[in-house]
Amino acid sequence: MEKENITNTNNEEVWRDITDPRRAEYVDDLEAGLKEPEFENLKIPEQFGPVKEIIDDHKIKRYAFELDDYLPWAMEEKENPFGNERIAQAGLLTNDIVQLFTLAYKGSKVIGLHTEAQLWFENPAKMNEVVTLEGKYTDAYEKRGQGYVVLDAAVKGQDNRTIVRYRGIEILKTTPGNIAGRASASPEKKVTGEVPDNARFVDSITEDVKVGDVLRPLKKTITAEQAAVFSRVGEFVINIHNNLETARKGNLRIPIVQGAQFFCSLAELLTRAFGKDFFTSGWVRAKFISPIKVFEPFEASGIVTSVEELPEGRKKVGLEVWVRRSSDNRLSAAGWASCIIQPVAVGLKLLN
Repeated sequence: MEKENITNTNNEEVWRDITDPRRAEYVDDLEAGLKEPEFENLKIPEQFGPVKEIIDDHKIKRYAFELDDYLPWAMEEKENPFGNERIAQAGLLTNDIVQLFTLAYKGSKVIGLHTEAQLWFENPAKMNEVVTLEGKYTDAYEKRGQGYVVLDAAVKGQDNRTIVRYRGIEILKTTPGNIAGRASASPEKKVTGEVPDNARFVDSITEDVKVGDVLRPLKKTITAEQAAVFSRVGEFVINIHNNLETARKGNLRIPIVQGAQFFCSLAELLTRAFGKDFFTSGWVRAKFISPIKVFEPFEASGIVTSVEELPEGRKKVGLEVWVRRSSDNRLSAAGWASCIIQPVAVGLKLLN
């Protein structure tokens, strides 16, 4: 018999994810009543949520494990630019947002491919804060024989402030091993990830920033365990990122890292570069070009392409950013980012 009120949306008890896996003790089929993730089942527009989550200690530490992103402001109870409370890492809620559609569609039947993600950062999420996630499918179209869908979403804090806004594009159902790497980076100016021989490498962006400055590469390797946890194995969701059998059904020899996961390495890179300002005025958009397998080393970097002077001594810094596979030097993601810096030195030196 199903147990009622495991998760109470009146804040009496709120789980840390968009679904509560404890239901498995009382529910036989956790995806009963949800739609098959087929293009013909789409409804435009289609609303997902609102759903509430708590930013608890476990959620923050779990994300730190998933990305090796141990931001001191998230891990330690000490003063930071936003007060004495711990805050969540910038990318913490990315996959929760991406997965909102599984409130209506069977997540374990999805064999899709994330093709683009875009995030606007407005405020940090705080430790023990209950946040509200809400999204909507706003468009769907077919291109090169694949069905694409557009998700627009946002996360708000308990005081109704916006924490982050999102827009993403995904192929709802496909054979990833047959098409991964086929897409072009963008119809706009191509991001190549090329770095001039005489480039100045920097760890953080400060007032003396110049066009051509390159962010020192952030090196990562996502293991199968990290990919599985990020891709909701703890919610009993099965997909090409956390299950070998499902990956092989998608014509992959080994699970691949979720696009949203290596996208989060860009969020970490930019947090390191811009510090507190990235939480309140950061933006990043990336297109996913080629997959990254679990255990495959990669690195994230970027180059400053513009510095715009703003009133009161502020500067808006624009960049091209990318994620590159170390095995063959091929780009896995390419995109753009920006942040407004204040007229004092900013940034976090977290690369030690």
